[in-house]
Amino acid sequence: MRIREWQDVLEDVTERDVDPEDWRAVAGDRAGGVGEDMYLAHPRAGVFFLKTYAKNPFEVRGVGGRVARKVDDELDSFLPERDSGGRFAVQSPPEDEAQAETVGKRLETVLETHADAPTRPQDLFDDVMEAMGSPAFGPMEYDQYDRPDELDDLSERFEEADELLHSELEDLIETDEVDRGFM
Repeated sequence: MRIREWQDVLEDVTERDVDPEDWRAVAGDRAGGVGEDMYLAHPRAGVFFLKTYAKNPFEVRGVGGRVARKVDDELDSFLPERDSGGRFAVQSPPEDEAQAETVGKRLETVLETHADAPTRPQDLFDDVMEAMGSPAFGPMEYDQYDRPDELDDLSERFEEADELLHSELEDLIETDEVDRGFM
């Protein structure tokens, strides 16, 4: 595993030529220290692992890497089902005014369509992400106050990567002189 800046890992996720709606994620508090752990997975793109923390209320720092080339049956059991409640998306801002206007019109159409018909929240979310051209979105198991069991299971499965990223993140925290997170 090659350890990289967390934003570089997310850029790698967004540049994958895969179905954007097939991504799944699991995230929650880090087991040993400030910050959060997050796994992003796609059947064809693999599994990416991020460890981040808030340096201050305006800046997130972290590290990550790709920990698996594909999602096998064992890993699949740790990831949320397509119709589970939580959602996540990786989104980039429009490149220019023309793109922003195009996305805005598509988004307006989606919202009008959903306003006129009964719909599930997951369907609205998925249609909005498609209209915005999100490169990665899908179901997410997340706990902002603790760690979902699936996160612990994935950390055990990728124990070596967890230890390496933990060490790298602790070095960042020490360098930034951050002793605790923000609530």
